[in-house]
Amino acid sequence: MTFQSEVLNTEGVHQVALCGRLDSATSGEFEKSLQSLFQSVGSKAMMDFSALNYISSAGLRVVLMAAKRAKQGHGQLVLHGLQPHVREVFEISGFLKILEVTDTREAALARFNS
Repeated sequence: MTFQSEVLNTEGVHQVALCGRLDSATSGEFEKSLQSLFQSVGSKAMMDFSALNYISSAGLRVVLMAAKRAKQGHGQLVLHGLQPHVREVFEISGFLKILEVTDTREAALARFNS
């Protein structure tokens, strides 16, 4: 299975849908696609992991770098829809303690309005 991502801008929020496997072979291209997300101060973005089947340490690094860029630009990144096996990778790595993660898209959007 390959990796695909799509970025939409809806309601002033960048919505990134991930699908497939995010690993060392696909993370470089994904990182490039995210570079413009936090160019504006206060940018908001959410990542939908509901169709992501696998994430490696290289993929985790890309997500962490996006969160770092968001913070530097006084923006916000919220992840949602993590599958149980993907969530476990985030938990083991300790990323659930440092990233904003919700179960649903609606809950992610609510984080931007709070």
